[in-house]
Amino acid sequence: MSKTYKNFIGGKRVPAQSGKTYENRSPADTSDIVGIFPYSDASDVKLAVEAAKKAYETWRKVPAPKRGEIMRKAAELMVARKEAIAKIMTREMGKVLKETRGDVQEGIDTAFYAFGESRRLHGQTVPSELPNKTCMVFHQPVGVWGIISPWNFPMAIPTWKIFPALTTGNTVVFKPATDTPATAGEFVEILAEAGVPDGVVNIVYGPGKAVGEAIINDPDIRGVSFTGSSLVGKHIAEVCGKTLKRCSLELGGKNAQIVMEDADLGLALEGVLWGAFGTTGQRCTATSRLILHESIHDEFVARLADRARALKVGDGLDEANEMGPCVSEAQRKSIHNYVEIGIKEGAKLVCGGQALTDAAHKKGWFYAPTIFSDVLPDMMIAKEEIFGPVLSVLKCKDINEAVRILNNTVYGLSSAVYTRDINRAFRAIDDIEAGITYINAPTIGAECHLPFGGVKETGNGHREGGWTAFDIFSELKTVYIDYSGGLQKAQIDTWD
Repeated sequence: MSKTYKNFIGGKRVPAQSGKTYENRSPADTSDIVGIFPYSDASDVKLAVEAAKKAYETWRKVPAPKRGEIMRKAAELMVARKEAIAKIMTREMGKVLKETRGDVQEGIDTAFYAFGESRRLHGQTVPSELPNKTCMVFHQPVGVWGIISPWNFPMAIPTWKIFPALTTGNTVVFKPATDTPATAGEFVEILAEAGVPDGVVNIVYGPGKAVGEAIINDPDIRGVSFTGSSLVGKHIAEVCGKTLKRCSLELGGKNAQIVMEDADLGLALEGVLWGAFGTTGQRCTATSRLILHESIHDEFVARLADRARALKVGDGLDEANEMGPCVSEAQRKSIHNYVEIGIKEGAKLVCGGQALTDAAHKKGWFYAPTIFSDVLPDMMIAKEEIFGPVLSVLKCKDINEAVRILNNTVYGLSSAVYTRDINRAFRAIDDIEAGITYINAPTIGAECHLPFGGVKETGNGHREGGWTAFDIFSELKTVYIDYSGGLQKAQIDTWD
């Protein structure tokens, strides 16, 4: 049964000013309408920004621990509604229930972490170079933030952004992905119920070309936080740069798992299976490349292909299934296009490589788990982000060559190395160009209290998650208090 959602602006649920709506359908069963949503435009964004700007003047004055109490209440509501939210998310995004429960849990963890951090927004007190003078630095909010989130983690990623933004005293205009708006709607309802004042959080549904563009161009929005493709991220950075608007970007990845000949091969196999095909490969941290030592290559690929073929693909609401659909028809077409490119480039298709359209899968956008071997480092399928259940396998002779292959991409988000040799592991940690490295664990599995992000075209240097997120959403103010009773001129006055 579908639900009708409205924009939430200034504490009121309102339709798009145009009156237009759109349907959100399940990618596992396109006859299932998850919800009806406003098809908003720039006029709706303007109303939301005005509400957020007005609310900011009061919200910024609320003591941070009091703001944190609201984050705690939101966490408790999320705990109570975890299963219901997970089912909504599976219906609209497709990933299996075990994963959507994990997505909600990550949001819960982030909320409780924000609650704790509300009492730890530490500044610094440092000595002055002059007598009778005190120097201190503390955090202040930035203003109104535009939050633009992707479809693959429709609860976790918005919470990564919105909980730190609110805890540090900012207000928010939130545009969720058009493919997964229902989870976002449930999240905003929880925030309102937890006690977030009117206008502090506003949600505007609609397409990126209308709603997203209006957000990044609005002069009253002081910062933009975006997760999505590097191409869109570059555009956002360009627009924000024109007015020096703060901009936090978490973008693409082409992550690789290295497996050396001394590794626990059973553990490494489980890691790549989960990393490549969890979330149907639709993660920025998904394992898109597997770099195998040449001495174990053939055996490992054969074992991995057997396991991939045996994965149960289907509706994520069925707990027996291990992999859900692609999020949309367009995404499935994009994935298959890369598969065709891989075949033309001369890679060997080991398994998969086709859409699943039989009777059990005909209602949704399913794709078979796919593995290529004989992939060379400069092939397109080894360098570009596919964002689907497609794994490219490459050979290496030693750890140095493995790291060179891993670094041979414009991205640098996550990486994994399986080895029992501690010296190899630490050399790899030093030399891998990535924001995240796992040793004997897959490329996916971030924890909310640690920084998350990457290098090169994976982002612009900011890190979400952990204490660093609170730095993104706050300004530093330096204060000098002179109690000498006279004029002191720093760097000019001298004293004995």
